[in-house]
Amino acid sequence: MSQQDVEVTDAEETFGAAEGDGAAEGDGAAEGDQDSGAAEGDQLSDLELEGDIAADYVEGLLDIADLGGDIDMDVEGDRAIVSVVGATLDELVGNDGAVLEALQELTRLAVHRQTGTRARLMLDIGGYRARRRAELADYGRTVAEDVARTGEPKTLAAMSPFERKVVHDAVAEAGQRSESEGEEPNRRVVVYPAR
Repeated sequence: MSQQDVEVTDAEETFGAAEGDGAAEGDGAAEGDQDSGAAEGDQLSDLELEGDIAADYVEGLLDIADLGGDIDMDVEGDRAIVSVVGATLDELVGNDGAVLEALQELTRLAVHRQTGTRARLMLDIGGYRARRRAELADYGRTVAEDVARTGEPKTLAAMSPFERKVVHDAVAEAGQRSESEGEEPNRRVVVYPAR
């Protein structure tokens, strides 16, 4: 049996579990627990495969552009994270991360082309996303505190999906609520007072 045959079989089992084809209640709970652990292991290996494909693709781009940098690959939650580190690559980040967003989409397409599955991987260059995440988390908490104090909703500037997610998480941690409104690329977070 080839590796490709194993991946197809695993994907079918995962799809079946998602559709509710699991055992009936009381039918071998311990066996179900083992299947769950196997599915988590399969997901991890799928994410590692996505990360490896993405890392190879990004390395190829760096070679073509004659740019330096080391590539790190990690899995965080349910997504692979590929980071280019060890070099100043501001031109690959661009203004407000616009070039980085485009490179991330190209990398996701490269992974999709090889795996047939839409990748949710995240690309970071020179620590930009890590710094931006910290800035946005602080901003989200500050806005949430302001909304709690005034009782008035506040609409924020348009942000990328990554940025909105960070702000939503920070607002929730601060005890307020938020929603995204509008259409891309002008989708914005609106922070509301807690009910």
